[in-house]
Amino acid sequence: MRLLLLSNSTNPGEEYLGWGKKYIQEFLGNITTTALFIPYAAVTFSYDEYEEKVEKVFSRFGHHIKSVHHAWNPVQAVEEAEAIIVGGGNTWQLVRMMHEEGLMEAVRKKVLAGTPYIGWSAGSNIACPTLRTTNDMPIVDPLNFATLNLIPFQINPHYLDVHPEGHGGETREDRIREFIEINPDVFVVGLREACLLKVEENNLSLVGNKTVRIFKKNHTPEELGSNDDLNFLLKDIRISQEPTC
Repeated sequence: MRLLLLSNSTNPGEEYLGWGKKYIQEFLGNITTTALFIPYAAVTFSYDEYEEKVEKVFSRFGHHIKSVHHAWNPVQAVEEAEAIIVGGGNTWQLVRMMHEEGLMEAVRKKVLAGTPYIGWSAGSNIACPTLRTTNDMPIVDPLNFATLNLIPFQINPHYLDVHPEGHGGETREDRIREFIEINPDVFVVGLREACLLKVEENNLSLVGNKTVRIFKKNHTPEELGSNDDLNFLLKDIRISQEPTC
C-alpha cells in the first residue's frame, strides 16, 4: 500500500499545491501516469474547474489526471486507475458522493492492492476509518460516517495550536480531546500545514519541517517529528479486504 496524505493544498502566497508538488512528483515517479481524480469535495466550484486546476499542476511534471465525474461507470474507472487522487474541500460532501457512487469499497480494494493514493485535506481525512476528525461543517448527511479505513488512526488536517484572541469557543485540541474521550482506543494525529504522512512498504513517515501532535486518551499529547518512528500508529492496521462502509 502506498499513500501520500497532505494536510493542505496551498500555503499563503504560494501557487496551488506549490509546497507539495515535489513530493507528489517523487511519489509518482518519472513514468507518465494518468491518475483518476475524485473531485467530490468541491462545493462552491464545479468538478470541471477542479479537474482543470489540478491537471494544470500535474502536467507540469509529466503526469495527468482525469476526473471520475466524466466516467459512465465510476467503479470501473477506479478499478482501471493507475493512481487515485482525492482533492480537498468539504469532507461531508465528499463522503456522501463516494457512498452514493459506490466508490468507498472500490477505492479501498484498489489501494490495498497497491495502486498509489494521494489525498490532501478531505482526501487525507477519508484514508482514516471515519470522517469524524474533519474540521468541516456537516453541510450534508454523509449517509455513513465510515471511510476508506486504509490506516487505523485518525488525521486532523490543518491542525492549529493557536487560540485566537477574543475567541470564546473550543480550540482544535479541545475538540480532539472530545473525540478521544468517546473513542479511547484511537490515536489522532494533528497534521500541521505544509506537512504530509507517507506510507510505503508498511512504513509510516512524516515529511515536513513541523511536528505532528499525537493524541490518545489517558496519554499526554506528544510532539513527534520527521526523524521519529511513527510506525506504532500502524500496529493495528487491517489487512482485510473488507471495507468499513
